[in-house]
Amino acid sequence: MLNEEQLNALMADLESDTAERTESTTNTDKFGQAICAFANDLPNHRRPGYLLVGVKDDGALAGIKVTDDLLKNLAGIRSDGNILPQPMMNVAKFSLAGGEVAVVEVHPSDLPPVRYKGRVHVRVGPRKAIANEQEERTLSERRIAQAKSFDAQPCPEAKIADLALGQFDA
Repeated sequence: MLNEEQLNALMADLESDTAERTESTTNTDKFGQAICAFANDLPNHRRPGYLLVGVKDDGALAGIKVTDDLLKNLAGIRSDGNILPQPMMNVAKFSLAGGEVAVVEVHPSDLPPVRYKGRVHVRVGPRKAIANEQEERTLSERRIAQAKSFDAQPCPEAKIADLALGQFDA
């Protein structure tokens, strides 16, 4: 999760393909689409995207009160069955000098394309969009490329002594 300094920098900067701001605390569809788009990581940044709830479009605080219910609702979007496959995400509350912000950190999925209510959402610069055929194909190809067969997966518990080095001697 980002720290307060990084949050302030995100709020001061423009919206991008890794950050979205919203004043709304109840627009579950908007939140789900944003989470889906960050999980798809179309630009392939391989770093998290952030949904900043309680921040106006100009980066100023909206003056909301971040409640336990709001945090539970944001966290529940991950597992309510509308986003598949489920994304990896974190939810946190930040108390800043001018008010409070709920931050949803969404990690890129290893299994793209991620769908919200059956549709693939992506970030195109500072805005959300529904993926076109080429974008969906790119995400599907990324999924295939990341899938590794058994023999190509690492075995972290193996030691050098476990290797049959005699097979490689000439």
